[in-house]
Amino acid sequence: MTSHPHHRAGGGYQNPWPGSNPRGFSHLVRWFVERNFIRRPPPDPDRSIFAVERPALGQAVRPGDLAVTWIGHSTALLEFAGLTVITDPVFGEYASPIPTASLRRWVDPPLPVAGLPRLDAVLLSHNHYDHLDAPTVRELAARQPEAVWCTPLGNAGLLQRLGVKRVRELDWWEECVIAGAVIGCVPAQHFSARGLHDRSRALWGGMTVRFGGRSAYFVGDTAYHPDFAIIGRRAGPFDLVLMPVGAYEPRWFMHVVHLNPEEAVRAFGELAGGSDGGETGAPATRPTPVMVPIHWGTFKLTDEPMDEPPRRTGAAWRAAGFDPGRLWTLRHGETRLLRD
Repeated sequence: MTSHPHHRAGGGYQNPWPGSNPRGFSHLVRWFVERNFIRRPPPDPDRSIFAVERPALGQAVRPGDLAVTWIGHSTALLEFAGLTVITDPVFGEYASPIPTASLRRWVDPPLPVAGLPRLDAVLLSHNHYDHLDAPTVRELAARQPEAVWCTPLGNAGLLQRLGVKRVRELDWWEECVIAGAVIGCVPAQHFSARGLHDRSRALWGGMTVRFGGRSAYFVGDTAYHPDFAIIGRRAGPFDLVLMPVGAYEPRWFMHVVHLNPEEAVRAFGELAGGSDGGETGAPATRPTPVMVPIHWGTFKLTDEPMDEPPRRTGAAWRAAGFDPGRLWTLRHGETRLLRD
């Protein structure tokens, strides 16, 4: 077996775990037929239930401070004392290459690209349209040319064509140093594509950041896989985990690419249990990390009601017996500060 089993023979990438291949076109057709002619998805709430807060930026001023602001979907702003990072920046109106009513944004961004603070790094997990939005990339690249974009292998070319000047590509388990921060790429079970003929030609993954005594893990897009405990041991322990909890129904179709809330809490438990200091040499006595649910409430991608993911996540969290104060279910634009 190759030392890189997620590298596909002949080029491109693959999920290395049994049964982890994403569904094909015939399954997409089945889903379309089921949801339109056989079983209508349950109704969604009114969009007005999603409150938007004004971000409270600039709070991370003491050594060890870490502030998180949820912009929406998988876009979050992480402010360490002396470092600012954004994840999968999507400020556009549509999660699609062309305007599509069904993929129109439900909740406007709580601030514009022009309102972002100076960024040291941008963490890009993969190239799907709800994570890599070309208009956002162009604007952000023009406004903040010094920011370094850290992304899995195969994404640099597209980013450079969109105007990004500084890109670092990483394979799984590789790290680089940006502005004094150690940024790494870790495994995820997903796939990539921007069109009909480039499926899995670029890599996908989660991204980790260590800086100033704090560590954060942006999980990206993933299904449940057996390596979460390994990630906790090798890349942890983490103080903050940005965990996807939405876009999971119908399960027969989505289980190979997206976590549902119960799987997200299970994965979190394995991450936290595996955070024994690992290769970082950090102590094993850190408190349970904070989990911030992401990838819900912004774009309607799948069949579950838009407000269901946080409710199911909360129920699974309580059932697991985790500290309720360590689950931060944020409103769009909400900022919270982690401080000792």
